[in-house]
Amino acid sequence: MSLPAPKPQSVWRAARLLRVQQAGLMLVILFLGAALTAFAGRHRDPLSGRMVNNFLNPNTLLQTATDASFFAIMAVGATMVIISGGIDLSVGSAFALSGVTMALALRAWQPVGALAVLLGLPLCVGVGLACGLLNGLLVVGLRVHPFIITLGTMWVFRGIAFVASGAKSILVPDALTDTVKASLGLGQQLAPIPLLATLGVAALGSVFLSRTVAGRHIFAVGGNAEASRYAGLPLGRVYVLVFALAGLTAGVAAYLGGAFYGSTSCADATGYELYVIASAVVGGASLTGGKGSVISAMLGALLITLIRQSIRTLHFDQNYEWIIIGCAIIVAVVLDRASAALAEKRLSRTAPESASAKEASP
Repeated sequence: MSLPAPKPQSVWRAARLLRVQQAGLMLVILFLGAALTAFAGRHRDPLSGRMVNNFLNPNTLLQTATDASFFAIMAVGATMVIISGGIDLSVGSAFALSGVTMALALRAWQPVGALAVLLGLPLCVGVGLACGLLNGLLVVGLRVHPFIITLGTMWVFRGIAFVASGAKSILVPDALTDTVKASLGLGQQLAPIPLLATLGVAALGSVFLSRTVAGRHIFAVGGNAEASRYAGLPLGRVYVLVFALAGLTAGVAAYLGGAFYGSTSCADATGYELYVIASAVVGGASLTGGKGSVISAMLGALLITLIRQSIRTLHFDQNYEWIIIGCAIIVAVVLDRASAALAEKRLSRTAPESASAKEASP
C-alpha cells in the first residue's frame, strides 16, 4: 500500500497563511488598495514636477493612516470590551470630553513649551480613564446591561463637554501641535506621530490580551461568564478593567486628535462609535464575546478608512459612506455567525468519532 506523497513545503506555508485570522482582511485591504491605485488617476507633484498616483504616494498613504489612527486607537480598548461580552457606546463622547477638558485647563494655566505637552497628555488620558472607570463601576454596581449604561453616559459626557465649552472650538497650545505634527525627518508635509502612536498602542494591547493573565481572563469571561464565575474569576474587576481601558484609549486618541488639528470641541468624534465598533466587528470580534483581536481591529479600522478614501478619491456620493459601512458590519456579523455554526457542526461530528475510537481501543 503506497502512502500519499507529502505536500510541498510551499503548499503547507500557503495553507498556514490562509488559516491566519488576519489573512482575509489583509487580502481585502490589498485588493481595495490595488483598485484605488488603478482608478485614482495621476497628478503632477508641485515640488518634484513628476507625475504621481493620486492614491499611491507618501502623502496620501500617510494621511489615510492618520485618518484611521484616531478611531483605531479607540478600537483597541473597545475590542477588549467586546471580547468580554460588553459594548461601549460612549467612546466618542469620552473623546470629546477629554479633549475639551484638556484644552480648557491649558487655556487657564497657559503653560509654555514642553510643559504644555507634559501637562496635556496625562490630563487628557486621565479624563478618558475616569470616564471608562465610571462606565465599568455603573455596569457592575447597578447590574445593568452595558448598552444601556454607555448609551446614557454617551449623552452625559458630550453634554458636559457642550456646557463646559459653550459649544465653541477651543485652541490648544502650539507646542502640542508642533509635537504631534513633527515630521521626524520625513518631510514637511508628513506627520507620522499618530501612526506610530497607533502602532504602539496596538502592540501593547496585543501583548496584554495574549501574554498576560488579565488578558486571558477577559477571553474567559466573554466566552462563558457563568463558568468563569464558578472558576473563581473576579467578573466585576474584569468588567471595570475593560471599560477603564476603553476610556484610556479614548483619552489617548483625544490628545492626538486635539493636538493634530490644533483645537477641540464638544462635537469631536461624533459618530466614532460606529467606526470603532465596526472596526472591531469587521476585524472578527464576536458581539457575543470571547473572540477578537487587537491587530484585526486595527486592520478593520484601516479597511473602513480605505472605504471612505475610495468614496472621496473615486468621486462617489459621500452620502453612501454610512450605507456601505453599515452593510460591512452586517456582512461581518453574518460571516461570524456562519463560521461559529460550522465550528459547532465539526465538533458535533468529531465527538461521536472520538468516543467510538476510545471504545474500540483495548
